[in-house]
Amino acid sequence: MYPTALTQLARGNPFSSPLFNIQKVEEPKQSLHGQRTRTLAAAATSEDVVFGSSKYYALCGFGGILSCGLTHTAMVPLDLVKCRLQVDPEKFKSIGNGFRLTVREDGVRGLAKGWAPTFIGYSMQGLCKFGFYEVFKVFYSDLLGEENTYLWRTSLYLAASASAEFFADIALAPMEAVKVRIQTKPGYANTLRECVPKMYAEEGVWAFYKGVVPLWMRQIPYTMMKFSCFERTVELLYKHAVPKPRSECTKSEQLVVTFIAGYIAGVFCAIVSHPADSVVSVLNKESGSTATQVLKKLGPKGVWKGLVARIIMIGTLTALQWFIYDSVKVYFRLPRPAPPEMPESLKKKLGLTE
Repeated sequence: MYPTALTQLARGNPFSSPLFNIQKVEEPKQSLHGQRTRTLAAAATSEDVVFGSSKYYALCGFGGILSCGLTHTAMVPLDLVKCRLQVDPEKFKSIGNGFRLTVREDGVRGLAKGWAPTFIGYSMQGLCKFGFYEVFKVFYSDLLGEENTYLWRTSLYLAASASAEFFADIALAPMEAVKVRIQTKPGYANTLRECVPKMYAEEGVWAFYKGVVPLWMRQIPYTMMKFSCFERTVELLYKHAVPKPRSECTKSEQLVVTFIAGYIAGVFCAIVSHPADSVVSVLNKESGSTATQVLKKLGPKGVWKGLVARIIMIGTLTALQWFIYDSVKVYFRLPRPAPPEMPESLKKKLGLTE
């Protein structure tokens, strides 16, 4: 059910123009072999938005803005303490100690330091992460074909999420640099408006993008785990844990499954991305340092400082992000893919049907 022409995909991409043109994409009735195509697309039932249309991609991007922007901003206090544990472990020895010292030195308002760059940066990241994930999932599925899309679906999730995150991190990098500088360098700056011109005057544009490679190191494995683990966990939950088919579940029951799968994915995300997260935190605190220098300075043990705080933060964060994103799809009546099923043509090849 995916559009098969790359030109149709390009026209349906809402990020190619600041103004979205809503247009219906014609879907092919049959494949080249006369079989009705299905792959990973949502069934076209009574949804108000056509799958693969510019409106579909635009609303997916909007869901990404809400899911990432709101959740990361809500986690700013914990994120601030986590960053300080990473860059100054001698002073900030634990999560509780970090909160106490921060409140003692900066007051309760000090826990909100960096909220503005967090909200802006992660909103932009969410737009690209979720929006481009939907685009690339369609694109790669068209390249693979129906049967290979099912057989190689985990690889498809990994490739689509990695491709999306590559662009998402470019959008995130400037505000991430500002956020970390505000949170980890006392006295440097307290607000976004104060920090940006100061960083630019000292290091130029490079100040905002020197952390993009470590961001890729942190975020691409994180996002690959986030999407692939979520997709496969949802599939397994409906197969082994939920006592009835997804089509018979209410929207509320489906969202509960989404939240559980999101939290499970979040725990694995935190573990695989934490070493690079430690490097990013130290790198953006110190002027003139490189990722290699920071990695040598932290050592094998240092890169794991603050892992517990990050597991708590990312587990909750990822669960809430998927819950919000799926809720946006429900609210706007967007097509929502059911767990993938083996195509009939593949069943015949494998002798699974009479």
